[in-house]
Amino acid sequence: MTNKFKNLLEEIRGCRLCEEHLPLGPRPVVQAGPTAKILVVGQSPGRKVHETGIPFNDPSGDRLRDWMGIDKDIFYDAAQIALLPMGFCYPGTGKSGDLPPRAECAEAWREKLLQGLPRIQLTLVIGQYSHRYHLAGRQSKTLTGTVKAWKEFWPEGLVPMPHPSPRNNMWLKKNEWFEKDVLPVLRTKVKGLIGK
Repeated sequence: MTNKFKNLLEEIRGCRLCEEHLPLGPRPVVQAGPTAKILVVGQSPGRKVHETGIPFNDPSGDRLRDWMGIDKDIFYDAAQIALLPMGFCYPGTGKSGDLPPRAECAEAWREKLLQGLPRIQLTLVIGQYSHRYHLAGRQSKTLTGTVKAWKEFWPEGLVPMPHPSPRNNMWLKKNEWFEKDVLPVLRTKVKGLIGK
């Protein structure tokens, strides 16, 4: 890892931009290395991730790793997989779950980080906020419509996905095509990129 990239990660981990808006205070959670070939773009850390400082260290992460067909050792290897949520800190809870990621985070850090990840060949774009940013206005009006159009984004190495949260169990039951059609292709691609 270059000193420049290492310094950028240190800067991000010390970020206090949104401090006054964060109910549990700032704790940026990010994993990245310049050799990573896979980028996972989530929303924001949840409360448990905030407490541990480990991204996707919750039931959502268990499901995501299953979707990808990998174990924790590979998932938490920054040389292979970058984990960059749209917001790096836990934003707090609203009426129907966690609040949206803070916009200041992407504005301050996202492009700098992406420029430091030149080897990314596959980006998992998870949830509506990630879709909005990474699909550049090409997403459908609904998350389901965007995920259904995954083949349109596949040649660019982008895979729009629902959030792997247990809150989405009903969505997964209603949309069985996701596990049947998308996940086998995704697992094959991931396996090819990590060489296992």
